[in-house]
Order: sequence, then structure tokens, then C-alpha cells
Amino acid sequence: MSEPELTPSNVSEILKNDTRVKLAGVDADGMLRGKLVSKKKFLSVVEDGFGFCSVIFGWDMHDRTYFRELGISNKENGYRDILAKPDLTSFRRIPWEDNVPFFLVSFYDPDTKEPLFACPRGLLREALKGPEKEGFRAMAGAEYEFYQFATPNRKASSTAAFLKENPVEALPSLTEGMFGYSLTRPIHNQEYYYGVFDACEQFNCEIEGWHTESGPGVYEAALQFGEAKGMADRANLFKYVVKSIGTKHGITPSFMAKPREGLPGNSGHMHISLVNSDGTNAFYRSEPDPNPPYPDVAHLSDLGRYFLAGILTGLPDIMPMFAPTVNSYKRLVENFWAPVTVSWGLEHRAASIRLITPPTASAKATRLEVRVPGADSNPHFVLAAIIALGWRGVEKKLEIPVPPLSKGEDMGGSGDEGVRLAKNLGAAVATFTRKDSVAREVFGDAFVDHFGGTREHELRLWEEAVTDWEVRRYIETV
Repeated sequence: MSEPELTPSNVSEILKNDTRVKLAGVDADGMLRGKLVSKKKFLSVVEDGFGFCSVIFGWDMHDRTYFRELGISNKENGYRDILAKPDLTSFRRIPWEDNVPFFLVSFYDPDTKEPLFACPRGLLREALKGPEKEGFRAMAGAEYEFYQFATPNRKASSTAAFLKENPVEALPSLTEGMFGYSLTRPIHNQEYYYGVFDACEQFNCEIEGWHTESGPGVYEAALQFGEAKGMADRANLFKYVVKSIGTKHGITPSFMAKPREGLPGNSGHMHISLVNSDGTNAFYRSEPDPNPPYPDVAHLSDLGRYFLAGILTGLPDIMPMFAPTVNSYKRLVENFWAPVTVSWGLEHRAASIRLITPPTASAKATRLEVRVPGADSNPHFVLAAIIALGWRGVEKKLEIPVPPLSKGEDMGGSGDEGVRLAKNLGAAVATFTRKDSVAREVFGDAFVDHFGGTREHELRLWEEAVTDWEVRRYIETV
């Protein structure tokens, strides 16, 4: 649902019948952190911003402070406030909460007033400056797969309590069996199924396609294509919609990369292209190259080839941004429809990057589909990484480093053409944070040290955890 364009001068009039406003920013894990404020408070901070506790960049997704204190929020600075500024262009109303006004905020350093280096929305804006300076706009589309579980007794918000007393495998799937693209399975939970679709439309994070995927209780949503900055916001808000509507129906959606052993994981594929100022696709080559380096790129422009090369060259170095959790790497294994190498190919779904060009796509739909990210990834970080790496390839005129993935390659097979991507979060973080990492080149030391530190925290918690698998395997036998 489109909302009127807001400015500091008209926002009071547009909110004249409201008494409260909900505000939220995005943390390093891609989670929304926010609050409800009075309209009076909101109007008083709409131009200059307001203080927001920096600890949202000093603790993990369960509010546990990081083992190693990082630069933004720590004992030395007293966990001081950072500056949060409402983004008036993000205005929408929450239809399942009596249409309360909602705004996203971005975070800034309170001293310099510059974008906070770990703010996901700020990082994406910085990445977009390269192509925008040359007159290009980045366009993107997101696809998310996710499992859904029937909360026991369909009591809202009881999943966490249930799992304290029961094994994970006891949590029932919303529907059983493997039935992708089913027209009948959604009818089992029709009110929820259509409720999500309609709420997304009303909340301005529209779904383009919505169907069951192969897996018990698995759905997939393709979000409406648009400019990259807005796409990241809408992708994040899509998860918010699904979780909110799910709660009302006693359903727990899971965007974990691999919630069930032995079944396919949840992807978060991202499509990307650049367009010129007149809207024409800058990745499309109007006349097929009669002598391309590979037949797969005959319809891909020089700009598109450089952009593709940039992503491929930097891909191993930014893996924590695509696969941010310990669980992420349970999805990225051979023969589970997930890419595991630095690879690409024309219409090749086993590759890390699927090239989509004519003749199978129209000229305006020429694009790259980056298939490595999981549904657990932060869409702002994913798009920032794709654009920053791709633009690095353009600026350096990089050559595509590997040939296209051979046709007939096993889905997710390791292949001979490309380097194997990190097999676990520890290896990914080590590559991400090393001194000469491409991540440091494109994002700077401050961001890499901070985000790398947050992932090291995840690793330490995992290393200290005693899992059900270990107890079952060793409790009697060792």
C-alpha cells in the first residue's frame, strides 16, 4: 500500500489522527530493534534524531554481551547512546497492529554524526555510492525459503517454552511430507497463508510469488523487484510480517539455514542488476558478442562481466555476510541444492552465481542471481557485499576468474572449476578478518573488526555448547 511522501514539514499533518509511532533499526544479526513512542516524542526527534542505547551493537541475538567487547558499545564508553534518525521514506502502517505508523531508523556516531560503521542500512548506502556516482541504479530481488512449525496447542509464543522441555525434533511441522508447488497444502492453513500475502501488500513489502517448497511445512516467497536500498528494507520487513502473522496463528516460521537434518536448507537468493539513468539494463549486451571469452556471457555487457568477476573474486572473503551463523554451513554442503564453490554459469542452479540473460530472459531482466546466502542472512549486508564486490570488479576491470560450471555437475557438487567456499563459520571468519582480506578493502577495518568479532562470539558459544547429538552418542559408550 503506497503511503504519501513525508517531509519534516508535513509529517505532523499526515499523523494528525495518530497518538503513537513504532520505530525500529536493524542490528548486526539483521534483527529489528525498536520501540513504541508517543507522537509528540516522534515529532520532536524527526529532524535531529534521538539517543538509542548502543548495546544493540554490543550484544548478540539473545542479549548476551559479546565475550570480547567491540568498538561501538563497551565498558570504556559506558554503553553510551548512539544517534538514531528516522527515515521518513520508510513510512508505512502496521495493518495487524491497528495501522500504527512505522518508521525505520538508521544509526549514526553521536560525535561525528557520520553513519555508524556497523549499521546495516548505512553500510548498504555506502556501497551504493560507487555505482550511483557513475549514474547507475542498483536493482534487486530477494527470494526466501523457510520452514514453519505448528506451535504446540497453537498457543502463541509457546515454542521457546516447549523446547525447554522437549527435543527439537518433537516440534511438529506445519504440514508433513515433501510437496513443492502444491495448490492444496496451503489450504490447510488458508487464513495464515493469505494473511501473510495480504499483510505484505499492505505493509509495502509486496510478494511477487508465494508457494510451498519441497520440505515439510516449507514455503518460498519471491519479493517484488525494486531498487536495492528499498529491497533490503523490504526483505527484512518481510520476515517481520511472517513472524508477526505466524504468532497470531500459533505458527513459528524459521529462517534458520538448516532447521532439519537430512532435508534441504533455507536459501536467501538475491538477484542483482544495474540500470542506466534512463532505466535500461546495463548488464545487457544489445548485440551478442561474436567472440566471447565463454559462450555463457555472449549477452552480458562488459560492465556485467566486470561485476560478475568482482563478486567471484571476493566471494570467499565475505562469507560471514552471506552465511552468518554456525548453522549456515549445515546448508552449504554437497548435493543439497546449495552452492559450495566459487562458481557461475548461464542458467545453472548448481553454481554460486546463476547468470540470467537472453535467450531465456528478456533484455530488461538480465541479471545475476547470487545463490550462496541463506535465509538467515542479513539482507542489508548481503546486498552491500554484492554491490561492493561487484563495483570493485568494475573499477578494477577484473577478469572472470573461473570458467562456467560444467553442465551436468551434481547439484551443489564441489566440481573442479572453483575454489571450495568455507565449510564452517570459523574458517569463514578467519578469511574475512585476515589482514589482506577483500572485505577490509571494500568495507574498512572498523566494520570487519566489529562484525568479525560478533561472529567470533557465535563461535565461542558453539564451542562451549554440549549438543543433544553428543550426549546421545557418548553418554553410555565412552
